[in-house]
Amino acid sequence: MDNVSVSSGSSSADGDELSAVLNRRQKINEALEDGKPVPPQFNRRPSTKNVYLEFKEFSRKQINEYEATFKKFDTGKDGYLDLGELKRMMEKLGVPQTHLALKAMIKEVDEDGDDKISFREFLLIYRKAYDGSLPLDCGLNELARLTEINVDEVGVIGAKEFFEAKIEYQGIANRFEYELRQEMEEKKRTEDEMSKRKIAFKEKTAIFQ
Repeated sequence: MDNVSVSSGSSSADGDELSAVLNRRQKINEALEDGKPVPPQFNRRPSTKNVYLEFKEFSRKQINEYEATFKKFDTGKDGYLDLGELKRMMEKLGVPQTHLALKAMIKEVDEDGDDKISFREFLLIYRKAYDGSLPLDCGLNELARLTEINVDEVGVIGAKEFFEAKIEYQGIANRFEYELRQEMEEKKRTEDEMSKRKIAFKEKTAIFQ
């Protein structure tokens, strides 16, 4: 009796599933005949499982931090930043943008042309910022710069001071690297000169042997 009951329940479930599929197929056909768009059955969110492989220039920790920032401003929780969410994000960072500037920001990384920024496209912002391929007047430079630290904790002024100090430090580091390179080149020139002198001395002494 129990086996019959399970089989009957399974058949009923299969029948319901088949009926749902046929009903949806009928609705799709009717919509196509009327020239109406067919909405997707499921909301697809962009996969993030491969970003670690694609963006190898970033550590897993960096990517996780970028994802936390992305999710914070994805108030619609749909896996995208639309124009309104990007607008609020830039306002929160203290660098509000015009409507046209916001559209240009999205267009800069919107590879699939859906007028939104997926998490993968969000990572493109940082890649382009680091390799210098973003236009100088693009607001994405500010976005990448200001989201390197927690603006909520230090405030906009604190963020400004942080990056001014960072630029100064980078300048010092670059000068140090330049001076170190110069010293190494000078040392190499001295060693080459000493080597040449030794060879010349040996050649002269060989004449008298």
